[in-house]
Amino acid sequence: MDRSPPPSPLGPAKGGFTLIELMIIVAVIGILAAVALPSFLDSVRKGRRAEAMAALTQVQQAQERWRANNGSYADNDKLTVAPADGGLGLSDTTSSGYYGVAISEATTSGYTVTATAKSGTSQASDSKCQKLVMRLAGGNIFYESVDAGSTDSTANGRCWVR
Repeated sequence: MDRSPPPSPLGPAKGGFTLIELMIIVAVIGILAAVALPSFLDSVRKGRRAEAMAALTQVQQAQERWRANNGSYADNDKLTVAPADGGLGLSDTTSSGYYGVAISEATTSGYTVTATAKSGTSQASDSKCQKLVMRLAGGNIFYESVDAGSTDSTANGRCWVR
């Protein structure tokens, strides 16, 4: 005699996940995402700093061309003016719009150019590197950065990749 259980009216039993197993998988994925997402976003912000650095380098090169033809460096008023009209011909924002660019303290011997993270962009959350500063003084270039909520730049250049 066959002692197997009678067939179920719902059909043969099928393998699958229980609700508990499914909840464990969801919890593990949630924990991994909570750990990985902030690290990923920091890497993205760090990569976008390259855009600001490129814009500051463009200003530096344009300033040297300007000074070769004039007695001093150009101030912020000449940043966006076309070269044919007596300016540097550069944009006051980076190509993707994550940073604003401005020149300050322009003299005959130096200037300061700052790339500031625009509010409303993900770069505004880059709390240690919201402002990247390149300062030319006495023929030397100094790379600096400014923390969120601070106005003092630090000469350690921690935000600059070398």
